[in-house]
Amino acid sequence: MSVHSRIPSTDPTGDGRQSRLSVEMAAVVAGARRRAARDGDAQIDTAHLLHALLESAPGARDAFDGGPPQIARLLGYLVQRTIGYGLRWYGSVEDSGAIPVLDGAAAPGWSPAAAAAMDGAIGRAHTRGADAATGVDLLAALAHDRECRAVEVLHRAGVDLDSLTKRLDDEAAH
Repeated sequence: MSVHSRIPSTDPTGDGRQSRLSVEMAAVVAGARRRAARDGDAQIDTAHLLHALLESAPGARDAFDGGPPQIARLLGYLVQRTIGYGLRWYGSVEDSGAIPVLDGAAAPGWSPAAAAAMDGAIGRAHTRGADAATGVDLLAALAHDRECRAVEVLHRAGVDLDSLTKRLDDEAAH
């Protein structure tokens, strides 16, 4: 079985939740899927999601107060990950503790942290009264999981996580 066939194209849980994703988020998931397959990873992880967010979701890019230089730095770290920085992650399951690991049964092809982030994005959209999750919803879910790979990349790139999460939470409240 190829890596491509193990990673779902749009549905992280296999229960139809992809219908609760915006067109933008469907593009993010497709991008993360391609990245995971290209990297030879058996699962989409939160760093794949972050990379795809920065490429496909203008609202998520706009959420960073460091502007284009900070986005460039983030993309630089993510590219380094694909060429060697992430080798220490290769072959390991990303488990931030956000949800229990059940032999991958909960979301085949997704790390537990990535599946939790997608659930968090959908939940955040629901709380806002929106029908579908957006890139900003996913960015907020990623930023709130301080143990995930995406947050490690954000931290290394100098993103002030407290400021980012506060700003995203304040925007969602309005």
